[in-house]
Amino acid sequence: MIYFDNSATTRPYPEVVDTFSTVARTYFANPSSLHPLGKEVEQLLHSARQKVAESLEVEPQEIVFTSGGTEGNNISIKGIASQYRDRGNHIITSTIEHSATYDACKKLEKEGFRVTYLLPNEHGVILKSQVEEAITDHTILVSLIHVNNEIGSIQPIEEIGQLLKTYPRINFHVDNVQGIAKVTLPLKGIVDLCTMSAHKFHGLNGNGILYVRKGLKIDSLFTGGSQEQGIRPGTENVAGVVAMTKALRLALDQQKTKIFMVEEISRWIEQECEKIEGVFVNSPKKRAPHILNISVPHLKPEVIVQALAEKEVYISTKSACSSKKNEPSRVLISSGYNKERSSSAIRLSFSFENTMEEAIEFMDIFKEVVISMKKVVKK
Repeated sequence: MIYFDNSATTRPYPEVVDTFSTVARTYFANPSSLHPLGKEVEQLLHSARQKVAESLEVEPQEIVFTSGGTEGNNISIKGIASQYRDRGNHIITSTIEHSATYDACKKLEKEGFRVTYLLPNEHGVILKSQVEEAITDHTILVSLIHVNNEIGSIQPIEEIGQLLKTYPRINFHVDNVQGIAKVTLPLKGIVDLCTMSAHKFHGLNGNGILYVRKGLKIDSLFTGGSQEQGIRPGTENVAGVVAMTKALRLALDQQKTKIFMVEEISRWIEQECEKIEGVFVNSPKKRAPHILNISVPHLKPEVIVQALAEKEVYISTKSACSSKKNEPSRVLISSGYNKERSSSAIRLSFSFENTMEEAIEFMDIFKEVVISMKKVVKK
């Protein structure tokens, strides 16, 4: 099996699964319970929060545990909009955001908020100057993705964060789901809120991290408890949190030694794809090392995906959250590609577990599939 769909989800590290199983069996009490078993679990949760904070170089009270990226993005965007509505009603985002951000902003428009959707340049990048030009006296939030989940373009988050320091009334939210453990991003002093998801760095589905700058007030989307500082009430998934904490540490360690291999795989496949007639690379040259987006115009991407799957090669179209929508990629359209190219895109995404041997085998199979499918189309 060749698994090149790691931006959709990664395979959990065995140690992570073992940790989850152990904690779920042994530390099953509710961390809010006052008895000794509950206190023991509460301490385990406290320890996990401290370790995550250390890994991200922030303070423990700035860490909120969530169910993942979609929840983190919604809490950030809608929570800020609700909290600061009296201050202003303008939000700045982009046309290349993950649907969790894009759709949240579309919903807020129906509630009376004004949203500016910035267009990327030909490299899939939003410039600091665009953000600055879009700011008004009513702007309360800028929400941008760090690493684009379809083409891998990297936004200049640190530059934009420095700019927004001069606008203290504006909060800065960053979707770092695809960037964490692949493209380093300092949080302290740069962003106000930042979303991460465990299953993108070899943790388990259903767990996430939301960084909330100390002192920032944010309305909760939920009522019913005081857990997670009231920002995300509900009984915590302690086993998942502890497992995610281990996954984050392991992934950040792997980033130091293996990210160069991931980039080598991506660059080699890119070069080989450029040699195939009728195959086009959509990802910019300067991008995150683990994402490569290509198009094969006149061939349906879902058919390519299924043909590869029959040979135990697994890739995807667009993002996993949008892959079942039969429409052109919003990200590629926004980046200036035509409808044909934007409708025929497939995404390869790599992890620290992939090898160059897999890359070579993939290219042999991919060429075979594309050539055979083109012959059918010509008939």
